[in-house]
Amino acid sequence: MRYLMMICGVEGAELPADEQAAMRADTEAWVKEMDGRGVRKIGDRLRPTDTATTVRVRDGETLLADGPFAETKEQILGFDLIECADLEEAVEVASRHPSARYGSIEVRPLWPFEED
Repeated sequence: MRYLMMICGVEGAELPADEQAAMRADTEAWVKEMDGRGVRKIGDRLRPTDTATTVRVRDGETLLADGPFAETKEQILGFDLIECADLEEAVEVASRHPSARYGSIEVRPLWPFEED
């Protein structure tokens, strides 16, 4: 089953340089391990929320707003699409991601596309 890991944290929260370097190295090791296991399908960091555009369509009119949809303390900072046997494995994979030590990771199953 495929799951989306939404990596959340406080945008702009700066770690000391040594912790930042360790986090980068730990994340690269996590990516290498999960790619090697065949679990991680794709993933990336996101640019800051001030670069976001929220799109809505109301009564046939496209409405755009700068910034994120919701004002919250934590923002989605990145994502990984993973494929795991079950939720238990997905949680194990997410718990090993270095960002879980500083923020949170929401793990959500994808709704499978059903062909006619």
